[in-house]
Amino acid sequence: MSAEPSLYERLGGHDGILKLIQPFYIDVRQHAVLGPIFNARVKDWPSDLENIADVWALQAGGETRYRGGFGRAHVGLGLQREHFEHWLGLWKWNNARELAPREAKEMDDLAHQLAGRLFTITRGG
Repeated sequence: MSAEPSLYERLGGHDGILKLIQPFYIDVRQHAVLGPIFNARVKDWPSDLENIADVWALQAGGETRYRGGFGRAHVGLGLQREHFEHWLGLWKWNNARELAPREAKEMDDLAHQLAGRLFTITRGG
């Protein structure tokens, strides 16, 4: 009996995650509330998307080249609860559009966990 593939594998590995987050961050960049925050901070979107894909690879149970600094990258942005709510709403919509229901739910659950940790970090807790 073989082990069930990880979420990372079911998403298509790093390339699959990158394919998932590319349209999501296009939406983020155009969002009335989130766009100004991200567009002011990110100067090299292709490089940043590679780093974000590595973060998600780790979250989804795969291999990653990411070595930290994720929380630190968000400190000082002035993020409030409403920003996380907008981000999570877009994330859920994107996952429903791009993924099968099971994978979409798993990615939504991971995003809620990640957002909770980030909110704590950005609040200084």
